[in-house]
Amino acid sequence: MAAEVGSLVDGKVTGIIEYGAFVDIGEGKTGMVHISEVSPTYVTNIRDHLAVGQQVRVKVLSISPEGKVSLSIKKALDPDALAGAKPTPPPPVKQPRHSSPPNVWQGQRNANAGEPQNFEDMMSRFKQTSEDKISTLRRGGDTRYGGNSKRGGRK
Repeated sequence: MAAEVGSLVDGKVTGIIEYGAFVDIGEGKTGMVHISEVSPTYVTNIRDHLAVGQQVRVKVLSISPEGKVSLSIKKALDPDALAGAKPTPPPPVKQPRHSSPPNVWQGQRNANAGEPQNFEDMMSRFKQTSEDKISTLRRGGDTRYGGNSKRGGRK
């Protein structure tokens, strides 16, 4: 059977890489199954789901003008089989171990009311802080930014 977009084809896994697997679909054609198209559940390591030489049923998703064939194993699965499979969410993102001081934009509390500041309050505070920093720099007190210093500064 010729590989056409939307058709189901039986193939054999010929190679596995970090982000997908190559599948020989016959007639001298090889397609790639992206890691996201291997299983209805989240796949961390593709080698846990596929092995070289394994027979698989795939659905042809697309064929590019250059002849690259995009395949899917999960879309070739029987819909009844998918009904029992619950998709697993990706693993949680690891939070950094160090804690930084709260940012003006992240959760600072209003000392008076004990509730989060609204955007206008946060913006005015940010502008005031910025203006204070700029005025300090303009006074020339910080030599790192080209201010006047006692040694070798501009005259």
